[in-house]
Amino acid sequence: MLRLGLFALIGLAALILPPSPGASHALSGTLFSPLASPAPPGSGQPNLAVAPDGTLWLSWIEPRGASARALCAARLEGGRWSRPITIVAGDSLMAIGADIPALLMLKPRRLVALYPWRVPVPGHARDVRLIQSLDGGRTWGAPVVANRDHTPTEHGFACLVADSMGARAVWLDGRKSAVTDSTGHPSVLEEGLADMVVRSAVLTPDGALADERELDGRACDCCPTAAASTPAGALIVYRDRSPAEVRDISILRHAAGAWSGPRPVYEDGWKIEGCPVNGPAIAAAGDRVGVAWYTAAQDTHRVRVAFSDDGGIHFGVPVRIDQGAPNGRAALVLLPDGGALTAWLEDADSGSRLVARRISAQGAVSAPVTVAGIPPGRGGGFPRMVRSGDRVLLAWTEPGKPGQVKTALARLEPTPTH
Repeated sequence: MLRLGLFALIGLAALILPPSPGASHALSGTLFSPLASPAPPGSGQPNLAVAPDGTLWLSWIEPRGASARALCAARLEGGRWSRPITIVAGDSLMAIGADIPALLMLKPRRLVALYPWRVPVPGHARDVRLIQSLDGGRTWGAPVVANRDHTPTEHGFACLVADSMGARAVWLDGRKSAVTDSTGHPSVLEEGLADMVVRSAVLTPDGALADERELDGRACDCCPTAAASTPAGALIVYRDRSPAEVRDISILRHAAGAWSGPRPVYEDGWKIEGCPVNGPAIAAAGDRVGVAWYTAAQDTHRVRVAFSDDGGIHFGVPVRIDQGAPNGRAALVLLPDGGALTAWLEDADSGSRLVARRISAQGAVSAPVTVAGIPPGRGGGFPRMVRSGDRVLLAWTEPGKPGQVKTALARLEPTPTH
C-alpha cells in the first residue's frame, strides 16, 4: 500500500525547492497521491501512454475466467479513470512480468496496441501482435503479427513509438534460435545460445506492415526495450550484448529516413553471462533526452541517469540516483525545467520499495521519497511513469494473492524565479 507519511513529507523538502535559479516548476508538496486503479484484483503488466491531446491512458492485463486473459485500457478523465475497454482477450494472451503490452495514441483517434501472443508449441514461443482502433478505442481491427518469420521462437520485450512513418513497433526477435540439424529435424536452441536481435516494423493505418528491418544483430535476451520521439525521429534504447558478453545500454536513432548504428549511452562495462531482465527507460522533450538504467558493473548495483541535449547523439556523464541496494526497473520523465523525475525499485528490510527522486538539469539530486512499500516476493513488476502538462502518472503492480495494478498521480506547480 502507499506510504506517504512523515518520511515522505520530510524527503519532499528537497523536491519542492527549485534545483537552480530560474527553475520554472517543482513537484507539489504531496508528490504522488494514491489514485484508485481501474484494474481489478489479479491484474498486472501495467503500461502508460499520453495521447496527442494530453490525455493519460493506462493499460493492463487481467484474468478472464479459468484460463483466459484480457488486455484492457482506461483513460484519465477529471481525476478519475474512465470505464475500462477490452482491446483483446483469449487464452493465448500471455501475462509475462517483463514482456509488457504497450499503447500508442496517434491523430486522429488512432490507437495502436502491442501484446505477446502464445505460439501453440512447447516452450516460450510467442509472437508480437499489433492491433489498432481508428475510432478512439470503441472498435478494434484484426490483429497483425509484427514478426513474420513463422518460427516457434521468442519474440517480445517490445515497445511502441510514433515516428514519421506512423506507429513503429520494436522488439527482441529470437528467429535465429530456430535451427535444423543434419537430418533435417527442426529444433529451437536454448536461450543465450543463438543471438537475439532487435527488429522493427511500422503498422500503417490500413493494417499493413512497412519498413520491416533488423536494427541490431545481437542484443541481451530478455531486457525490455524502450523508445521516445524527437523532432528528428525515433530513439530506441535497449540492453546490448557484445561478443565479450558486455551488456551495456545502447541507443539507436532514426533520422532523415535512416537508422544509426548502435552506440552506448555510457560504457559501464558490465560483463555478465546471463540476462538481468532489467531494461532502460527513456524520455524526450524536443532535443532534450534522458535515459535511466540499472547496472551492476564492477559488482556495484546502481541506477543511473544520463542526459543529451542533441537528440540522443551525445550523452553527458551519468548521475547515480539509487540508495545503494537497487533492484533497478527504472522509470523516467523529463520535467519542464530540463530536469527529470525517476522512479525505481530499491531493496528494503522486508520486500522492496518504489522510490522516486528528482534530478535537476545540472545533475543535482533531491532526497529520495518512498512512494510505495512492496511486500516480499517477485512484486512491483516494472514501474511505468509518464508526464502530461503538470501531471505525472505512475503505475506499478502490487503483489499479493491476487496482486493488482496500482496508480498514483503527482502535479507540478510553478515556483518563483530568482
